[in-house]
Amino acid sequence: MNILFASQAIDGHFNPMTGVAMELKERGHDVRWYTGQSFAGKLEKLGIPLFRFNRAIEHRADNLFELYPERARLKGPRAIGFDGEKIFASNISNFFEDIRDLAQDFPFDVLVVDSSMFIQRLVSHLMGRPVVSFVVVPNMESDPQVPPLFFGFRPARNPQEKAIQELAGLLSDKVILRPAGKSYRRQHRFYGQEAPKGARVTDEPYRCSAAIIQTGTTSLDFPRRNTNPKVHYVGALLPYRDQEVEPREPARQGYASTILVTQGTVDNVDQDKLIIPALEALKDMDALVMVATGGRGTVELQARYPQPNIRIRDYIDFAAVLEFTDVFVSNGGFGGVQLALSKGVPLVVSGINEGKSDVNARVEYAGVGINLRTDNPTPEKIGRAVRAVLADPGWKRRAGQMSQDFGSHNPAEAASQGRGRRSQRQVSCRHKA
Repeated sequence: MNILFASQAIDGHFNPMTGVAMELKERGHDVRWYTGQSFAGKLEKLGIPLFRFNRAIEHRADNLFELYPERARLKGPRAIGFDGEKIFASNISNFFEDIRDLAQDFPFDVLVVDSSMFIQRLVSHLMGRPVVSFVVVPNMESDPQVPPLFFGFRPARNPQEKAIQELAGLLSDKVILRPAGKSYRRQHRFYGQEAPKGARVTDEPYRCSAAIIQTGTTSLDFPRRNTNPKVHYVGALLPYRDQEVEPREPARQGYASTILVTQGTVDNVDQDKLIIPALEALKDMDALVMVATGGRGTVELQARYPQPNIRIRDYIDFAAVLEFTDVFVSNGGFGGVQLALSKGVPLVVSGINEGKSDVNARVEYAGVGINLRTDNPTPEKIGRAVRAVLADPGWKRRAGQMSQDFGSHNPAEAASQGRGRRSQRQVSCRHKA
């Protein structure tokens, strides 16, 4: 079978899909990938041919502020709305035209697509090809019991909270998502495709796909009134790695505990948000403190924090280090959160932008970590939260219980099987009430 993978040129979108791609490749399928040129080296190592973006703009973690200098001045709902329109919706037609062109050389049988590319309706309707959507963020499908997106709400507990969330939902639909929705509809009308009126653009991947590979577990999602049979939760999907891995950091190294800190790979320019206050909070603890910078300011931080218990690296093998980590301090990147919980490691989370507030709300709701509910926590807040997690075994116990939900099976294999098989029929994209 000819299988085309397609993803944004963003690490957190591309990397989790590689394990599934390699499972399918090793089963004898012809797997190829449509993404940005920046992943050419990785795909070459995997032996997967690249169709690079032609018309599409390559949005990467390291060029967003160069492409959109005004983005640095935006915060909260305005920042989310800007990203929705510029980074995600604006490329829809470009993605589709590129894929329609490359299909002349590679007549693929099925498209496995990063859900945030929003081309499911066009490919399934105009090309007649089944689409499997790959969701690397928490389940974004709307549901009466699930709080509105982007506010970091937990499910409403009383009429007052419900009323507040209903107002926030109107703000989300009418203001935050409006620019992306207008762009989505305008581009689809050009091709004679009409999205349901009043429907959220974030529901489209769930509506117009034959199947949805949803990272995470139901225990890390909010309760839902409606169950979409096309959605398959597959646990923590890790980047593909061969059997030869780099030497691991020695466990604990004589310290009472191990704390892992990250500020992700996108929102890591301003290290005063999390990395520096975390280092200030933890530098004098009897703990091995390991910090992943994502390749930014590593040398400067190493000089600033020479304490023997601190290890600052560009990148850290999270899968290895989390085997002996006691607390994971994170800004709420969904991939890292899932990986930590799959290893039974409780969290201290702090982050708002790029949808991280919704990830962190789920961590808090599940009782597997402390949510600081801010983009700029103080060292005092971080220190108190880390000490609270270390002092109360309940946090570790609940994280361990959730790790059982992630299971010991190979999630990439489960995803590649689709927990069933793709639908052979054209997807109708009907509006679901």
